[in-house]
Amino acid sequence: MASSRRPRPLRPGRGRRRRGDPRLRRGASDDRGHGGRSRPGGGGSVSGLEWQRPWAFVLLLLLPLFFLRRRRPALLLPTFSALHALGPGLRGRLGWLPGALRALGCGLLVLALARPVSPADGGLDLTVEGIDIVVALDLSGSMQAVDFQPRDRLYVAKEVLDDFVRRRPRDRIGLVVFAGEAYTQCPLTLDHRVLRAILRQLEVGGIPDGTAIGDAIATALNRLRESDAKSRIVILITDGDSNAGVISPMEAARMASDLGIRVFPILVGRECDDPRGCPVPFPAGTDLLGRPRYREVHIPTDPKLLEAIARETRGNFYRATDRASLEGNLQDVLETLEKTVLVEERQLAGFEDRFEWFLFPGILALLLEALLSATWMRRFP
Repeated sequence: MASSRRPRPLRPGRGRRRRGDPRLRRGASDDRGHGGRSRPGGGGSVSGLEWQRPWAFVLLLLLPLFFLRRRRPALLLPTFSALHALGPGLRGRLGWLPGALRALGCGLLVLALARPVSPADGGLDLTVEGIDIVVALDLSGSMQAVDFQPRDRLYVAKEVLDDFVRRRPRDRIGLVVFAGEAYTQCPLTLDHRVLRAILRQLEVGGIPDGTAIGDAIATALNRLRESDAKSRIVILITDGDSNAGVISPMEAARMASDLGIRVFPILVGRECDDPRGCPVPFPAGTDLLGRPRYREVHIPTDPKLLEAIARETRGNFYRATDRASLEGNLQDVLETLEKTVLVEERQLAGFEDRFEWFLFPGILALLLEALLSATWMRRFP
């Protein structure tokens, strides 16, 4: 007689882990058991719930210890005949209730500790198409020039970048800041809330002054070198000439070219033919009435260097003389890039915590047990 066993369903393939993001090393295989959303790692499934800490169920085995202890009788009577004649009252018949409430409360707290989660409605789809972008932002003193009226260059750049990040939910974006030295402020991430919070806190003065363009590009390359995205770019926003750092700008550009990473320099500030740079208003304290004072300074620039960097890396060079042109430049960069599939495995993406389903009833049961034991069902002695 032929076997009636059904063929086993095909198991979904494992999602490719990304080496460039340390968070992905913790991710589990790409399990699409809930409408295309990845399951959170590390737990089992019971009645539609995922348990993130299944080891907590071991504590359920300890609950009987609370009831194995027997209270020694504190009142000794020579005979129970008088008590048997009275018969059990209501409290006597419900003597089991405090213990049951205690067991129920402790059990519910253990379930809450196991951290149950359930698939969220409209959960986050973790397979996204996007670009890996690192923004290298100049924080040198010259970014305080107030030629992007009514604000300085850095203020406008931060606002434009904040809006840029907000509009790119499917791109992984990182942030490098530089002046005389370069530092990674935020690695590549899809958590744009954190990135925007970091961006809003940036100020001039936290880094030794100068403009280390080569170091900034090299630091950005370190954030992108392990990414396997088809489009990996560095957006360099600066307002001055390279006058600091260990790595020369063209050396960094050749490194980017070897890695297949494109660099898009954006030179912010007024445009003129003066070799010393355009005269721009620069803060010079306040007057007697507390109003800001300004003095004209010349900030040297080297647009030819930035053009050479863009040419070496197959990027484009842009100039931004106001907010609108800076926004347009960023948009133009993105329209020319090829998108790729990025898969990020998040521990709890697309799921909602349900521990409160067990936590609050458990606390309520324990409070009720304590109340009954201290009042109506109190034992004497």
